[in-house]
Amino acid sequence: MASNENAELEELIRRATSGQEGPPAAGGPIASDAGESEPGEGLDIPTLVLVAKRSLPWVLLLLIIGLTASWLYLRYTKPIYKASSILKIDERSDVNTIGLGAALGAAAPDNNRSITQLAGEVELIKSNLTYTRLKKIIPLNISYYTQGTVLEAELFGTSPFRVEYTISDPAYYNRKFNVEYVDATHYQLNAVLGEQKIEGTHALGQLVKLPGMQLRLLANEESPTNTPDAKFHFTIQDDNTIERYLNLNLTVEVVNPNANTIQISFTDNNRLKAKRIVDVLDSVYLDAKLARKQESTDKALAYLDEQLDENGLRLEKAEDNLKGFVLKNGTYDAKGELGNITSKMEELAADRLKLEQKGALLAEVGRLATQERITASEDQTVEQTLPGLGDLEDPVLTELLNELNTTQQNLRRLTRSYNETTEAVKQQRSVLAYARIALQRQLRQDQKLLSNELALLDQQRNLLSDNLRSLPGKETELARLKRPLELYGGTQQMLMEKKVEYNIKNAGTTPDFQILSPASAPDAPISPIKLLVYAIGLAGGLITGLGLIATRYFMHNTITGVQELERNTKASVLGVIPTYEKEKLEVSRLVVDKNPKSSVSEAIRSIRTNLDFISPSTKRRLISVTSTISGEGKTFVTVNLGGIIALSGQRVIILDLDMRKPKVNLAFGAENVRGISTILIDRHSVAECVQHSTIESLDFISAGPTPPNPSELILSPRFDQMLEELYRNYDVILIDTPPVGLVTDGILIMRKADVPIYIVRANYSRKAFLKNLNRLMRNNQFNRMCTILNDAQAQGAHGYGYGYGYGYGYGYGSYGMGYYEEPTAPKKTFTERLKGLFS
Repeated sequence: MASNENAELEELIRRATSGQEGPPAAGGPIASDAGESEPGEGLDIPTLVLVAKRSLPWVLLLLIIGLTASWLYLRYTKPIYKASSILKIDERSDVNTIGLGAALGAAAPDNNRSITQLAGEVELIKSNLTYTRLKKIIPLNISYYTQGTVLEAELFGTSPFRVEYTISDPAYYNRKFNVEYVDATHYQLNAVLGEQKIEGTHALGQLVKLPGMQLRLLANEESPTNTPDAKFHFTIQDDNTIERYLNLNLTVEVVNPNANTIQISFTDNNRLKAKRIVDVLDSVYLDAKLARKQESTDKALAYLDEQLDENGLRLEKAEDNLKGFVLKNGTYDAKGELGNITSKMEELAADRLKLEQKGALLAEVGRLATQERITASEDQTVEQTLPGLGDLEDPVLTELLNELNTTQQNLRRLTRSYNETTEAVKQQRSVLAYARIALQRQLRQDQKLLSNELALLDQQRNLLSDNLRSLPGKETELARLKRPLELYGGTQQMLMEKKVEYNIKNAGTTPDFQILSPASAPDAPISPIKLLVYAIGLAGGLITGLGLIATRYFMHNTITGVQELERNTKASVLGVIPTYEKEKLEVSRLVVDKNPKSSVSEAIRSIRTNLDFISPSTKRRLISVTSTISGEGKTFVTVNLGGIIALSGQRVIILDLDMRKPKVNLAFGAENVRGISTILIDRHSVAECVQHSTIESLDFISAGPTPPNPSELILSPRFDQMLEELYRNYDVILIDTPPVGLVTDGILIMRKADVPIYIVRANYSRKAFLKNLNRLMRNNQFNRMCTILNDAQAQGAHGYGYGYGYGYGYGYGSYGMGYYEEPTAPKKTFTERLKGLFS
């Protein structure tokens, strides 16, 4: 029976939700137009508010769970701190400040350093050179930790001990060494190395020898006193691990290229460690920058000192020759006719000396062309390496020398990233060889031109020498000795001026290295952010709560209260019948005679009173009771409503027209051998089929044997004759009709009824059933259609209530309240209460 009822329910829901039109199949219900709007369609705001109110404790619980989850995440997640500093990097020449700018031809400072130059500074900070110097200052090779309840905390600078070690076996790197103090001077050391477990108790300061490793733990006097229950451990990192750690947590980026500002940031779980690393990086970068500048300065000064030494020796030799001549001959002047010849000889000698200096410079250029590096650093130019290069007055040679220097620098950059077999390196070496050949070819050409000029000067000097032979030899010798002395002296003066000039430039050009924003120990971590985590937890709980409300709202597909019944149907509500809890009824029974003071009896009395407003009791009435499907309580309502009316003094007869599934005889505990079906086929008379109940004025006629054609029997004239015959003996005829959602028999009977009643069972009847009720009223013009909410649960002072529709029955307060004789409801289990919260 239960499976059949479920099948009937599914069929009705399918038709109600699909809006099926037209007459049903044989034995099926009558459908109506689906195009018209129905009460309660769309969003049911009152129901949604009701569901929201009932879900409020769960929403609050979900919010608490979300906030608790956020707290747990913050409690057991290591915070990440970020320390940053901002540096301003620039080079500014102060030559003009000391009044030498015009004399030295100082160029205007470049205020627009390109991104490429700043990128080079960024790479310098993140280079192995900087890392190496950083590791010498901060001992990043060993880390100390203390174990908390869940998380471990690094003891940067606060460890109660320090470790000295030597490792020959790399397997000890990145291993966890646990340290637990036994007392103030002894500790227990244990570690796991593969499948080998190392453990032992040692004294502080004792040398511990392990296979492939030696270590010693020393007390750190500057750290807090050890606690007996504290657990510590340390790890020893190799260079690769340290470099990965630095590369992962170090960030160097250009903040403003126009202002030449760079930001150095470091992230770590220990805020003091992050600050310390940034501070050391600032100082290490400054030292590296100054060291690079000092190296370039030293090389330039070394070249000038070399030239001064060579020219000084020549000058000293010339001075000695002149001094010897003066001491030997006692004269130091040449006058008269020697003046013209002497001046020409001096000009020739000066020109020759210049050519010789050019030759020396060309030789120096040739020597540098054979070397792998022309300039000391990439920031130094060829003109700074060879200060006298401009005296050659050969722009082609200068251009070729700069091209060779640029090619060498490009090759060095390539070899840093590629090996010698790389095609780019090979190609760059070919370009270098070609540039060197071009430079050497130009040098040979210049040297050849220089040789020709020297030869021409020699010829001119020989002519003048022939003329001087006729002059006194002493004057000629004196003039000859003076010429190199003056020339070497001028050269010495020029080189000394160049050195002074370079020293002034070096002293006036200082690295403009400013720490605009020094690093500080951050107070708040960058991750996790408390406000954000709590906001996510709160939003997660709120969204989950809203999802719960939405789920419960969409799962709320049954009628639960009289308010929903009023909102979703056009029919009047006669009243509400509460749940009968005195005993469990297997089938519908007449209970009002046994429990006249129960809430069920009183609710049905209210319905009886409300019926008088629709159809007065002074005239004879035909009342039909139906429902959508089986199981909604129409038979229970029919027999007990008939009993209440009969107890008021009216004669009542109940007809069971649900000939397919008769139940009225079961309610009265009678047989179903004869009844309506046998009357309609004239097998028995009405008087033969009338059966009496325990109530004197209440009779009933059972359905009788199930016929093959119930609808045709109801449409027969014999049915109307039967009603006329009953009207002569009874005041009220109550008809228990078949469910109208399943067959059409009930509709045929409802058309004859004075008051058609439609039964809706709380928490059982679907909301879609009410659409079928509205269509039924609209299609058949049932203007007097009434509904009764059956099996309603009590819900406080305004629980189910009764008398809706005609205003009777509001005076009894909440369910029971000591007025009715009701059994004490059994206490619900926790599972039942939990299920009720979600229902």
